[in-house]
Amino acid sequence: MENIYDLIIIGGGPGGIGSVVEAKVLGLKKVLMIEKTDNHSHTIRKFYKDQKRVDKDWQGQEVELEGNVEFVDGTKESTLDYFDKLLDDEVIDARFNCAVEKVEKKEDTFFVTSGCGVDVAKNIIVSIGRMGKPNKPSYKIPLSLRSQINFNLDKCGNGEKILVVGGGDSAVEYACELSESNEVALNYRRELLTRPNPTNQEMISKYSEDEAVVLELGIDIESIESEHGQIKVNFSNKSELFDRVVYAIGGTTPSDFLKSCGITLDDMGEPIFNENYESEVEGLFVAGDIVFNSGGSIAIALNHGYRIVTSIIKRKK
Repeated sequence: MENIYDLIIIGGGPGGIGSVVEAKVLGLKKVLMIEKTDNHSHTIRKFYKDQKRVDKDWQGQEVELEGNVEFVDGTKESTLDYFDKLLDDEVIDARFNCAVEKVEKKEDTFFVTSGCGVDVAKNIIVSIGRMGKPNKPSYKIPLSLRSQINFNLDKCGNGEKILVVGGGDSAVEYACELSESNEVALNYRRELLTRPNPTNQEMISKYSEDEAVVLELGIDIESIESEHGQIKVNFSNKSELFDRVVYAIGGTTPSDFLKSCGITLDDMGEPIFNENYESEVEGLFVAGDIVFNSGGSIAIALNHGYRIVTSIIKRKK
């Protein structure tokens, strides 16, 4: 039992990093972070453009940091540098390129099975984000257009005519960000954008008023086809050419993985947890975007780590 960890953290994003730091500062002796990719903060590295602004109060969500991570406004690069600094500590045990397969609880102990073997812990935090498999349109995407079809901002360039498809927070955020260097339209099949949070609704209204983003609402897309190297989008009432189409029509919470960890989900496929972010299994916690779909708020994810670790330590006393 001397090889048992006080805490194993699954996921190397902000929620995982915050949990690691808080565990170290607040006094948990043996902590392990497991990340399936080759480095921490995979989403930031892959999906944020170079020099992208990274704000503590993301999209106007004012967040008071509760813990020991002194996160401030910066850029993609300065944020990664800061997280590097936090993790470059021999006290912290981290494993990369190590995908967790399942978590099992036997009596009061968790057994974590991964590509690196089996590790044992008293507590588990699952902080894996919401990068599930994206939904795709029902109509066919021609093979010749695959390089011009996106399901995130990866590969989007500058000076393009882009159609963003979707009615949620991601669609609004994509459209507004892309409009800084592209001609952008946002299409949603319903006549009103009711799904985005209030901050994003206010933002898209302003961008629309300023004609930075053209809103194509209440219109269905029936099909797309290739025309002279561009994407011909056949709407229900017209056709229009675009250089690129970005679909933001929803993704799935990684429910199968959560279930494999023993986390109970509600009817909507969302994890069930209490005020300390603890699942229905004692000692098994969730953090980050899978908790409140915090939509990229690093500060909120960091606070999750602080609150969870604090509750673990209180329970030990």
